[in-house]
Amino acid sequence: MKSAWLTRNLMILTIVSLAQDAASELLYPLIPILLTGVIGAAPLVLGLIEGCAEAAAGFTKLFAGSASDRLGRKPFVVAGYSIAGIGKFFVVVASAWPLFFLGRVVDRIGKGLRSTPRDALIHDSVPEEHLGKAFGFHRAGDNLGAVIGPLLALAGLALLNGDVRRVAVWALIPAAISAILTFFIKDKNRAQIKAQAAIAPSGPLPGPLKRAIAILVLIQLTNIPDALLLLRLHDIGFSTNGVVVAYVLFSAITMLMAFPGGYMADKFSPQFIYAIGLVAFATAYFTLGYTTNRTIALLALILYGLFPALTDGVGKAWIAGLSQKEHRGKAQGIFQGSMNFAVLGAGIWGGLLWTRDAHELPLIVAAIGAALGAIFLFVQNFAHRR
Repeated sequence: MKSAWLTRNLMILTIVSLAQDAASELLYPLIPILLTGVIGAAPLVLGLIEGCAEAAAGFTKLFAGSASDRLGRKPFVVAGYSIAGIGKFFVVVASAWPLFFLGRVVDRIGKGLRSTPRDALIHDSVPEEHLGKAFGFHRAGDNLGAVIGPLLALAGLALLNGDVRRVAVWALIPAAISAILTFFIKDKNRAQIKAQAAIAPSGPLPGPLKRAIAILVLIQLTNIPDALLLLRLHDIGFSTNGVVVAYVLFSAITMLMAFPGGYMADKFSPQFIYAIGLVAFATAYFTLGYTTNRTIALLALILYGLFPALTDGVGKAWIAGLSQKEHRGKAQGIFQGSMNFAVLGAGIWGGLLWTRDAHELPLIVAAIGAALGAIFLFVQNFAHRR
């Protein structure tokens, strides 16, 4: 018997995300080498490009979520995955950094266009009581792509004698598959969404929803980019291949635990499971900040894999559970766009501390912030149950 929550749309969207993430994560480890080694740009340009790309994604999410409440979800999902593929094409063929820059920004604009309408469409397609499982299942598929992508990159580098550009071209295949599959999505509620928007414009978000978004964004400000964690592994003595393998293990843990995390969020509460994810974050960061033992560092990174598994899909389910039909896209847009800007802010303060040759300090500061966030959510959760 088919599960009530495992709908056709959810299955297709999960496969679409798996293919797109395989493309993105195949390409991502090669980006620094492509830009600085093949094209010959300065490292400063890499930081500028990635910062602008994330900002572009954040701004686009704010627009796309609200617009999908008025116009339907599918057009944005199809356009987003298709535009991302075009951006990746520009990246892999670029021979100068301006075209590379355009490609990364176009890729991230595609991500911004699709992400919040896609998550609102998942909400539209699944019963309210199964939101945690649905977002957890989708996140698991997404992370399976994040495992496959780097493994394909390693295999390609071995088969093609380290030819980075030829390996990067491989990313276009899953990106194209992802875009094609979006045409099979059914936007069943499109007419209803348009009618609802005409009768009752979404207006401001309700107070509980705005408070939840504010809390999660403040906590996200402690989450410095994962690239700094990988640099920390280099400091401790991991080889380049060792870092990639460690990253694959991290993604594998996230993939395996994302669905159980969503299931537990339905059974208990999103706040409680999110807090457990923050405990894993704080413990892993404290450990990576203090240890110089490679085995302990690898175990800490594996533990850190629980953090996105218990927060990414769970956070979306939390926001979805507080949203009404008329503002589902807008709520996800404001939430995810604000989280993008929080990541950018965390990257700025983390990077500034990192440049002071005290690489342990940003990890310890981030761990303290995550621990405080976990305590706050635990207290809030138990107070709400009284």
